[in-house]
Amino acid sequence: MEAKAYLRSARISPRKVQIVLDLIRNKPCDVALATLRNTPKAACECLEKLLKSAMANAVNNHDMDKDSLYVAECFVCPGPIMKRIQPRAHGRAFRINKRTSHITIILREKEILD
Repeated sequence: MEAKAYLRSARISPRKVQIVLDLIRNKPCDVALATLRNTPKAACECLEKLLKSAMANAVNNHDMDKDSLYVAECFVCPGPIMKRIQPRAHGRAFRINKRTSHITIILREKEILD
């Protein structure tokens, strides 16, 4: 059984999110939350919120044990790019790409072997 949470069109570059996702992949949820709270990256705020949402989905929708959850998969895909123009010298235009991200977190329960 697995629980998922998605964040669509987050206004942060996928490259910045990927750095933080690599820190929490395959970690227990409480360790992942502590890591997100103590990492000074811009993506940590939205990822912490998304991880809490995935944990709530697991507990409320799938009756999973909160203490045995871990981050099984987490990945980011590029979303739509907002293209903006900045004026430059001699009447030229300079394109600014405002990138967005689609973030997915999948949680599973640790299997206890007897």
